[in-house]
Amino acid sequence: MTDITSQTEAALAAIAAATSLDALEAERLEALGKKGWVSLALKTLGGMSPEERTAAAPAIQSARAAIADALEAKKAALEAAALEEQLARETIDLTLPAVAAPKGSVHPVSQVMDELAEIFADLGFAVATGPEIEDDWHNFTALNMDETHPARAMHDTFYFPDKSADGKDILLRTHTSPVQIRSMLEQGAPIRIIAPGRVYRSDSDATHTPMFHQVEGLVIDKDIHLGHLKWTLETFFKAFFEREDIVLRLRPSYFPFTEPSVEVDVGYSTEGGRRVVGGHGDAPGHAWMEIGGSGMVNARVLEFAGLEPGEWQGFAFGLGIDRIAMLKYGMNDLRAFFDGDPRWLAHYGFSPFDQPTLSAGVGAKA
Repeated sequence: MTDITSQTEAALAAIAAATSLDALEAERLEALGKKGWVSLALKTLGGMSPEERTAAAPAIQSARAAIADALEAKKAALEAAALEEQLARETIDLTLPAVAAPKGSVHPVSQVMDELAEIFADLGFAVATGPEIEDDWHNFTALNMDETHPARAMHDTFYFPDKSADGKDILLRTHTSPVQIRSMLEQGAPIRIIAPGRVYRSDSDATHTPMFHQVEGLVIDKDIHLGHLKWTLETFFKAFFEREDIVLRLRPSYFPFTEPSVEVDVGYSTEGGRRVVGGHGDAPGHAWMEIGGSGMVNARVLEFAGLEPGEWQGFAFGLGIDRIAMLKYGMNDLRAFFDGDPRWLAHYGFSPFDQPTLSAGVGAKA
């Protein structure tokens, strides 16, 4: 018993004096390891008489517990001291310039959305939003698209297996036109909005992706005609491309939600292997490029939205945000928009501080 007590006191003193984790581990092995004196003392209990075991066991167990507690406390103290030393050694001077740090950038699509909002706000348009998960009434029926319209087919539209509470089919919206219906139902007329956002269609190649971005515009008022539509689009494109020689051509077309309907073409030339918007499409070295669809809002769509066609008229247009971004900033593959390649983003991205303003130029890069 005297030996156990003296050995315990010596072990505790050695643990307290340990100055490193390695020295502490050596003390642990000396006392509690397989060949440590505490372990050896425990093995002797089996050869003792019951009376001797009753007297010796508590002392050995008490020694083991005291040493284990001391080892744990000393280890925590040494680790804390080592952490403090490391933190003091690895301090960072926060006053140094962060030039070498990687910089984030604003994606061209986000930048173009801001440019759109800035230009159309100057023309008196508000920005409207709506859900990306739609029902078929808002996405198709209210836009005068009958049950047999090809756009409703499964190979064009992403449908969900479940239906809405009132039995309507649920889908990922194929255009932002449902926002127009929701806005007319909520606000009535007159109304002047743009609806930018993500849309989804089952298509994928160099110029199409299953998810892309659209902006649609809607004006509902009294005595609205196609001249207002053409002026609005020309004014927008002149501000967006920052050129005064923008020439648009309207070609007759068909869309269920507009009547009459027109495709919008813009004049362009080819410079350095890329299309540059500007100039008359019939001039030498120039051509026409389709850039969007538009027309006068169909009377049935006005009725679905709760407006009287005899009192209100309006026009609507739709543009692909990704496409006009490609035209303005010289990209040639739509898929790169979604690859997340940091080199592409570093080249085409915008500074977070480069906010588009009409006074400074909506396309000026920092």
